[in-house]
Amino acid sequence: MFRLFQTVKYFLTYREPADTEGGFELLEGKYEEVENEKKENPTQKANADQSEDTEKSTGAPLKATKRNENRKKENKNQLPAQDELVSSELKANFEKIKQELNMPKNADIVIREFTVGMNLKAFIVFVDGMADKIVINDFILRQLMNTDHFKGYKNEYPLDYVMNHVLSINDIEKAKEYKKIISEILNGVTALFIEGCEEALLIESRGYEKRNIEKPSTESVVMGSQEGFTENLRTNITLIRRIIKNKDLITEILPVGKTSNSNCAIMYLDGVANPELVKEVKSRIKSINIDFVTGDGMIEQFIEDKPFQIIPQVLNTERPDRAASFIMEGQVIIIGEGVPFVNVVPVTFFAMFHAAEDSFLRWPFGTAIRLIRILGLFLATLLPALYVSLILYHQEMIPTDLLVAFATARENVPFPTIIEVLMLEISFELIREAGIRVPGVIGPTLGIIGALILGQAAVAANLVSPVLIIVVAVTGLGNFAIPSYSLATGIRLIRFGLILSGAFLGFYGVAAFLFIAGCFACSIKSFGVPFLSPISPVTKKNPDIIARMPNFKQKMRPDYLNTPNRKRAGDKSRS
Repeated sequence: MFRLFQTVKYFLTYREPADTEGGFELLEGKYEEVENEKKENPTQKANADQSEDTEKSTGAPLKATKRNENRKKENKNQLPAQDELVSSELKANFEKIKQELNMPKNADIVIREFTVGMNLKAFIVFVDGMADKIVINDFILRQLMNTDHFKGYKNEYPLDYVMNHVLSINDIEKAKEYKKIISEILNGVTALFIEGCEEALLIESRGYEKRNIEKPSTESVVMGSQEGFTENLRTNITLIRRIIKNKDLITEILPVGKTSNSNCAIMYLDGVANPELVKEVKSRIKSINIDFVTGDGMIEQFIEDKPFQIIPQVLNTERPDRAASFIMEGQVIIIGEGVPFVNVVPVTFFAMFHAAEDSFLRWPFGTAIRLIRILGLFLATLLPALYVSLILYHQEMIPTDLLVAFATARENVPFPTIIEVLMLEISFELIREAGIRVPGVIGPTLGIIGALILGQAAVAANLVSPVLIIVVAVTGLGNFAIPSYSLATGIRLIRFGLILSGAFLGFYGVAAFLFIAGCFACSIKSFGVPFLSPISPVTKKNPDIIARMPNFKQKMRPDYLNTPNRKRAGDKSRS
């Protein structure tokens, strides 16, 4: 019993977050200070390197961080083995490609052998369905096999002549390592090998099928853009570039997944995003060590600061215009392959209440809608817990007439209040989940009809009281009013904890649970930014947190992002 009490106490006691080595804080000017220290103290850097060498020679145990750094240096200095490089013999390259791509078991790998116009043997490799056959037939094979294109050839390096005088493809790259060549082939690129060349040409030929751009399904709004992201990485990048036509908009492609060889992209505005934030995002993505990663949801679980917290620390959006607005604020977006969503980091609690259409509405309307969302948050979180507390412990706070009505409604109900509430809440969650999983237009219909029939039958059978039906319905409506699906799901889980706290200790239990949840929320950081910024801690802020002022009054970027360029508007943005 004592051990059980100690375990409960451990989970309910707030603890300051430990300052672990390598923790990340988004500080102003940190990037420049580190660079200046390197320039000003070259002797100190040399002494540090010498101390590392001394530790190695004396056999002293290295820290984990130093050991990993040494391994990276050793791996960087190691050259690839000879059998990992392209050979000058075409036959050796042919056999290597067949071995690496598991031919002939792999039925969709195509190898086409032919003779180049200069009478040199060659072959191309591509994946059927991933590469565009029109590009391969009309702009690669036809031009390479046409002898008229090689009349000016004078014993030059064949690959250089093909690149400069034969192929009319916009994106061509030479590669020596088989690892890179295989990876590009699996991404839809065509590889060209020519006899006598110790390199291969990677020719852009991606042409796989993809879904057209459609309306967002989870973030539908009345005003604003009606375009949503798709499952294609390149299409999503283009959608953002169509909105932000700026030369400083940077796109970096990073590999994720050791076996799946997937890619993800990070996008940020150079000169606006904090350099340390960009560096930290790339570091966390590169540290993912798992075979298969796809989409924003899986990436989010690997890069968030505290993955065991119920509250999400990464924002997901399906709208390119909303993602572009976050980039202009100084945040970084992460685009994965295979899902029509992107991740935004860092994020705060209040940003999850902002919808894409807020900027398109006049400020009184936008403010009123946000206040309704805040009301929905309180109802979704506290209403069932307050009902349980009032019925079980605090009947004196209910007016007499209303208390008599409650008692009359519950007169024939055989279950205690807590059982009654949990039954209805779980039934509501089942109906919601069933409505999502049922395909087509049947889902919403099933949810509405199921709720009506079950609620009416439960009241008629005296299993629940009619008042509780109203409480659960209003709670569900409040949950639907929260724009962020991840935050709404977290609120649903927190609600059950509040219901149990109210059943055991009444208002005192609810207050204690809220206090503990607030302590945890204050301790959470999203990529170095406190989750409750700019309220806790208090920082400079735009008039766009809950109450929203007109767009021309919002002249500064959020202070908690520590962007190099703080101003987002001129002194007279509206003359």
